[in-house]
Amino acid sequence: MNRVRNAVGWHLGLMLVALGSAGAAPYRVQAGDTLSSLARRSGVSVEALMRQNALNSDLLQIGQRLTLPDAAPEISSSPASSDIGPEPATAAPVAVSPVAADQSSPVYQSGMAVYYGGRADSRSALTAAHLTLPFGTWALVTHVRSGKSVLVLINDRGPFGRPERIIDLSAAAARELGMLSEGVAPVTLRIVQHP
Repeated sequence: MNRVRNAVGWHLGLMLVALGSAGAAPYRVQAGDTLSSLARRSGVSVEALMRQNALNSDLLQIGQRLTLPDAAPEISSSPASSDIGPEPATAAPVAVSPVAADQSSPVYQSGMAVYYGGRADSRSALTAAHLTLPFGTWALVTHVRSGKSVLVLINDRGPFGRPERIIDLSAAAARELGMLSEGVAPVTLRIVQHP
């Protein structure tokens, strides 16, 4: 039965890609985008979107270029309209702007950031571990020396053992901050959205 479902889904995905590729639109991935949310907006399956863009993984990087079917509802390329809401279709998406958060949110914590593999989450590859923030909190982490910022989803606990280390970033988030070669970097943390 599962083989039949998979085959039907695969053929339906191919048909949707074929229909959508005639009028495809370029899109630049924003903070909080997932293949699932983009596929839902575009009216195609995740698998179809992955095939259309020759993706081997469902992890997206901010700034990555994708091709979405033209028939999709309007998707703005501005960070202020990023969909970082819950995955279920019944839940309303929540727009969060890292730029607005940087200007209006006070610094919650300052200290050192480290990075690790990260805990997988369907909403974002840009995740982090924090000792006390509730899971589902969106935080803006800013590298003090470079000024680069990344919006991360708190979905794990840590870092443990060193009080000056305030947040463990996923490798994808650390890459966005440009701290992979540093290993440990000074950061500020601002709360953008509580769960």
